[in-house]
Amino acid sequence: MQATGRKTLVLTGASRGIGHATVKRFSAAGWRVITCSRHAFSDKCPWPSGPEDHIQVDLSDPENLGYAVSEMRKRLESDGSKLHALVNNAGISPKNDTGGRLDSLSTPMHIWRNVFQVNFFAPIMLARGLFHELKAAQGSIVNVTSIAGGRVHPFAGTAYATSKAALAGLTREMAADFGPHGVRVNAIAPGEIDTAILSPGTEKLIEDIPLRRLGRPDEVADTIFFLCSAPSSYVTGAEIHINGGQHV
Repeated sequence: MQATGRKTLVLTGASRGIGHATVKRFSAAGWRVITCSRHAFSDKCPWPSGPEDHIQVDLSDPENLGYAVSEMRKRLESDGSKLHALVNNAGISPKNDTGGRLDSLSTPMHIWRNVFQVNFFAPIMLARGLFHELKAAQGSIVNVTSIAGGRVHPFAGTAYATSKAALAGLTREMAADFGPHGVRVNAIAPGEIDTAILSPGTEKLIEDIPLRRLGRPDEVADTIFFLCSAPSSYVTGAEIHINGGQHV
């Protein structure tokens, strides 16, 4: 089969929140979206070709990552598609037994390793595994970091925060390494976004946000789309704060 000329996105963590909004944003612009999450395809987040372009995979297992890359490449090759964007959105932030924050004294090492596997190692393993497809399209990579990567957060645990800080550093390194091949690499750092996974008490943080409101998932998705499209063609190595000024 011949490629249709339609642009293609690979998105991890697609089943809810920012991922769901990102699927809708790119689909509305006519992109093919290949999604990847540990959950089966959900009819609560429908999009054209959703079921057949969804890959159920647990990114905490390195062997599963190899399968995911192989499956993604197979689907791209089936119709001659190039890969125009990779968005590493999947992330985990475990809590303690009472739903509280795991700090640096209390986080079990196996949880720390699991968090880094999903939040830090999976993005670079996917980017490396799909490098040739991204290079062929002069594509774009967007890593989703967090406001917690730059400051101690009342809800996000230490493992999550340090993995996101590491991912921000990795984004700079990747921008330097992938750039000569025509592939741009940027990050977005969301703050308090109004999704179903908000921690109880988040509303108390609004008074510390200059815009005095939570962000919307579609606002994050719009920024991701910008970083994967022509208006950002000379932007690489950046980390864009999407937090209503909370970082200032």
